[in-house]
Amino acid sequence: MTSGNTGSESKGTAQLTAAMVLSGTLGVFVVESGASPFNVVFFRVLFGALALGTYVVSRGWLRDHGFTPRTLGLAVLGGVFIVFNWVFLFQSYENTSISVATVVYHTQPFYVVLLGALLFRERLTAAKVGWIVVAFAGLILVSGVRPSDFTSGGTYLTGVGQALLAALLYGLSTLVTKRITGVRPHLIALVQVVVGIPLLLPFADFGAMGGTGADWGWLVGLGVVHTGLMYVLMYAAYAQLPTAKIAVLAFTYPAVAMGMDWLVYGHHIGLVQALGVPLIVTASLRVTLARPRAAAPVRGTVGHAPEAASRPATPTACEA
Repeated sequence: MTSGNTGSESKGTAQLTAAMVLSGTLGVFVVESGASPFNVVFFRVLFGALALGTYVVSRGWLRDHGFTPRTLGLAVLGGVFIVFNWVFLFQSYENTSISVATVVYHTQPFYVVLLGALLFRERLTAAKVGWIVVAFAGLILVSGVRPSDFTSGGTYLTGVGQALLAALLYGLSTLVTKRITGVRPHLIALVQVVVGIPLLLPFADFGAMGGTGADWGWLVGLGVVHTGLMYVLMYAAYAQLPTAKIAVLAFTYPAVAMGMDWLVYGHHIGLVQALGVPLIVTASLRVTLARPRAAAPVRGTVGHAPEAASRPATPTACEA
């Protein structure tokens, strides 16, 4: 490896680590804002669209954007999945905890594999099936769900289900976005957050925002920091890092999220729950890093695309 490549990878490592650390603080911003999940996501996409839009315009990327009617439609559909993925994840924070919701949410890679096999007939090996079984065994431990939760009608079980649904929606968004080529990921992400503005407008309760006061800072931070800045850092890193390193660094996010949940709110998972974390982490890495069979490039799709333009807006790292 040349010194130039080493320096580029070191920079990418620092950028992705910073992005994942920021992502790990997201739960605190959501809870501290005091707003409902629908309001939180509405203002996240609103401020996020302003931040990402400003960056994209400043780079001149709206010219020769590369969208076709088909890829723009795919970006819009991915945006629908992403926006409601955030709503369900933030609802899960309320009903479980940031720690439990985040770890359960990190079953995303397994949904990508299963949905790819179901919807697009992607190859599903016995090894991947085995690791998915291991991951869901870990999920059962981490969730901490007891038989009594199924009969008591409590909100905890609902919260676990919301985190799983959020992961499913993220997986759908990933599969859709992977089929967009020739477009910079920043532009795909911009379309996705812009879509969220009219989509969530009917669900937003502006009357409840009257007494928000200084808590607006948390909402602005979710848009500017956790959407604008975080996405810019991630996409810059993806262009410089191998998939293996991206997959490993992605677990900075749940580690920081669990740490913040403990430091700020005193929440922590129990010993039995903790036993499930390494199962999910190990299985996720094995599934993510499984080498796919080489495929021939599709003619006329990426020959003229800018560098890293085919990177998906919902890539290997599971950002919230």
